[in-house]
Amino acid sequence: MPKSQTEAEELPRTIVRRVVKDKLSQSSDGEDVILHKDALLAFSESARIFIHYLSATANDICKESKRQIINADDVLKALEEVEFPELIDPLRVALNEFRKKNAAKKSGAKANEADKKRKLEKDPVAPNEELEGNEDDANGICGDDDDDES
Repeated sequence: MPKSQTEAEELPRTIVRRVVKDKLSQSSDGEDVILHKDALLAFSESARIFIHYLSATANDICKESKRQIINADDVLKALEEVEFPELIDPLRVALNEFRKKNAAKKSGAKANEADKKRKLEKDPVAPNEELEGNEDDANGICGDDDDDES
């Protein structure tokens, strides 16, 4: 059964609950915070609306620049345009950490690929070498043919 438009756009409640509880417990000296179901729904809907508003603004900025792909700078400009400049610096920090992590992963993957390449150059193993046997058997010629009665 296809989901309705609102259900498909709904944020996962467990993630919203975790984010809200973590943030509220940080500001309340580590005390466990209890959320009412209505409060969780309000947080979820607020976040969904904020995401829509921010993405629409970033999309407008992207189109003004005559581009089709929204990039991080568009989102940063959109935050300023929707009057949330206090979010720009933490977002830049998170973005830089994300980029460093990805660069480390890419360099690690390239190093692994280079190691594999070196190993293959040193000890090349053909995939068909595992199936050793009589060459005639590989061609479908068997030496046990007792059909010849001459």
